[in-house]
Parts: sequence; structure tokens; C-alpha cells
Amino acid sequence: MADFNWNDLRAFLAVARTGRLTTAAARVGMDHTTVARRIAALEDGLGARLFDRSPQGYALTPHGERLMPTAEKIESLTLLAASELGESNQALTGTVRIGAPEGFGSYVLAPLMAGLADRHPGLDIQLVAISGVLSLSKREADIAVTLSAPREGRLIARKLTDYGLSLYAAPTYLDARPPIRTRADMAGQRFIGYIGDLLYAPELDYMRAPDVDIHVGLQSSNLIAQLQAAIAGAGLCVLPDFIAAREPGLRRVLPDAVHLDRSLWLVTHADLRSLARIRAVTTMIAEAVKADRGMFTGA
Repeated sequence: MADFNWNDLRAFLAVARTGRLTTAAARVGMDHTTVARRIAALEDGLGARLFDRSPQGYALTPHGERLMPTAEKIESLTLLAASELGESNQALTGTVRIGAPEGFGSYVLAPLMAGLADRHPGLDIQLVAISGVLSLSKREADIAVTLSAPREGRLIARKLTDYGLSLYAAPTYLDARPPIRTRADMAGQRFIGYIGDLLYAPELDYMRAPDVDIHVGLQSSNLIAQLQAAIAGAGLCVLPDFIAAREPGLRRVLPDAVHLDRSLWLVTHADLRSLARIRAVTTMIAEAVKADRGMFTGA
């Protein structure tokens, strides 16, 4: 084949994963014309069209599909070589993007950022705390904290911790209504919860209570928004204990009758797990959670 370089493959992988030239350009730090030029050079060198272009974006052709696993192997070897050189210089450099649910990301990971930056000043840490899931296979993140273990893809997962959820409300809400002493007393109350058709994980479907008619009158796709609404006295809300326990403006309701258990998983891509910077960040996350295990489990 004709001459080409690693940056051609970087451009190819970015476009393949995003489907958009401008998005891919931002991901690899090139302008979109450079990405387009590199894709064209790679196609010329291989003598094959790798993408079908349309107004909707870029889609891999059969030739592009065949190139994808080889390009990813080259990417993994390139990253590993760079990591090993960095380790030999006893310095961790580069970018690590962490994807996490907004509650865990905001209340647990964000406070860790200062220590991580001090320990590894050469790293650029990106924390994406969102109501959704980032794809490690598409390299939308390097590390992900998820509510369940992945069932497909070349992903490595380990359980971080179990955690509990309970029912909470503000005193201003509770004091203005009849006492809630049993599960039956929840009927007719105003609940705060997720928007059903925007749930990104089945583990977030809290509001199924066959013995009580629950009405979720206030809905948000964002846990932090639900939390703030509960603090403001808007209604009853199921919240992770490790978050609600930090908020003095909330009371736990029916602690013996309403409780859920869920888990958090730490996930990395198999091709990235041996990189020094990935190991450093995952180790710090796991150690921090282990040190505060009681905050999650109540034990």
C-alpha cells in the first residue's frame, strides 16, 4: 500500500466512532479539513473507500468495517508504547476521561480531582458526570462508573461497591402533611423521580410499588435536580444514601420499610487497562471508595 502514518488512522478511528467530521476533529485535536484530508489520504493509500458520506454523517463501508479492528490494535500498541515510555521517565502524562452517573461523579469523584491532580500533575483529567452512559468501545471515555456490569464488548469490569437508596423529604414538605408511618401512608403523596421514557438504565426504575399507588408528580432526568427539588420541599424522593446523608435539609422517611440496594461498577476497555495513566486513576477511585465503604453500605 502507499505511504501513510498513524495520524491517518487516528482520524479514521475518530470519524468511525463519532460519525461526524467536526466531532472527530475536536476529539483528535485537528481541524475538520485536516481530518478530511487524512481520511482521503488513507483511502487513496488503501485503494478503497472507507466511508459512505451523507448529510446524516459518515458511515463505515464494508472496507471500513474490515479496517476497524486492525486500526484499533495499532491504536492500542501505540498507546501502550507511549505509556511505557512515560513510566520509564516516572511521569504520567496525557488525558483521562471518566464517565460516571451525575450523583457519584459530583459527590464522590469531583472531590478526588484535587488529590489526583496533585499526585499526577502531568495528567489532564476530564470528568463527565451525566444522566446517561458513555461508550468505552467508541472511546467516548477511558474509564466509566456504571450501574451494571457490561455484557458485551472488550470491556473489563470490577464491582466498586454496593450502595443503598432510601426515601427522603424536606421537613417543610413533611410538616405540612399527615404523618407517614406506614407504606400505605405514601398513597396520595407527591413524589419526585425520573422521567420514565428517559431512563438510561433499568436500575433507576424505583417507583414500582405493587402495594401502594405512587404518583410521580415531579420528574427530571437528572438526579441532582431531583435532590434539589426534594431539599426545596417539593416532595418525597428516592435518593442514594451516600448523597442524601450529606444534606442536613433532608429527613429519611420509613427507613425500615423503604430501602433499595444497587451496585456501582468500574469499567475500562481491555485495550487501555494496562496504560499507566488508566491504572493510576482506576486505582485511586477504587481506593477512595474502599476507604469510605460505610458511606455507601451503611455498615
